[in-house]
Amino acid sequence: MNATPESPEIRHELVEANGQRFHVAAVGEGERLALCLHGFPECWYSWRLQMPLLARLGYRVWAPDLRGYGQSSRPTAIADYAIEHLMDDVAGLIDASGATSTTLVAHDWGGLIAWHFAMRRLRPLERLVVMNIPHVGAARGSMSWRQRARSWYAVFFQIRGLPERMFGADARRIGRMFQRTSARSGAFSPEDIEVYRENAALPGALTAMIHYYRALGRGGGMRRQQELGYPVIEVPTLLLWGTEDVALGVELTRGTDRFVSDLTIRYLPGVGHWVQQEAPEEVNAMLEAWLTDRPVPQLPGAEAFI
Repeated sequence: MNATPESPEIRHELVEANGQRFHVAAVGEGERLALCLHGFPECWYSWRLQMPLLARLGYRVWAPDLRGYGQSSRPTAIADYAIEHLMDDVAGLIDASGATSTTLVAHDWGGLIAWHFAMRRLRPLERLVVMNIPHVGAARGSMSWRQRARSWYAVFFQIRGLPERMFGADARRIGRMFQRTSARSGAFSPEDIEVYRENAALPGALTAMIHYYRALGRGGGMRRQQELGYPVIEVPTLLLWGTEDVALGVELTRGTDRFVSDLTIRYLPGVGHWVQQEAPEEVNAMLEAWLTDRPVPQLPGAEAFI
């Protein structure tokens, strides 16, 4: 799979970390690692439009398929997808890279892992970038009944077997979901959709993806993390947010500065949940500016959300 015609060639490697095997898409060289963590129901491919930029900025870029996804290990028990194991996967990948510094770039479920990883300080981080997933502490303080209704799928996923039967009967539903929930028409080509459809159709993949939600909910991960508290993240952090996210309201970002001491937030009006794929030019411009210590651009209309 190629990222874009002008991008450097992406290497595909297998990396052993935390007792698991990870398929890692890689580009660039050097000791500064940009570790890109995808969301549900994606894979490494969701970072195809950011990887060349990060390599040009001097990073060795790793975009793994998270456990359960793609060609990475696919353990079968719900407990195997506990947030603690997912954080240990990130630590193991950082260790396996041999990098001297790490920047986490994360979206959706990858962002949830990244927020907790930064809070628990499992490994030193140079910077943190999170896209369209709120800090759990801020989200708890902004949770409304309207937001609970928008998050219906997280409850539905707790039902064992039913979500798999619904999606598994036609894995094309996963692909079509990207098109239906994108705020920008044409953001996903038929080729893009096919990548995600193939990923979801792999044996056991849908169950593994949904186990993330089960392990966090009825598996007790959310409760365990709440009991540990939410210490302030001191790593410089960039939060990018597509304001037309159909599942997560922009109000969930309010109060994030109480949990992050060095925070930059940029809103992307007219952009949906799949922000780095829907608006790659805007996202890349913001990433490049922030990573090179230049002023991060504001988009027209963003002031309405600040």
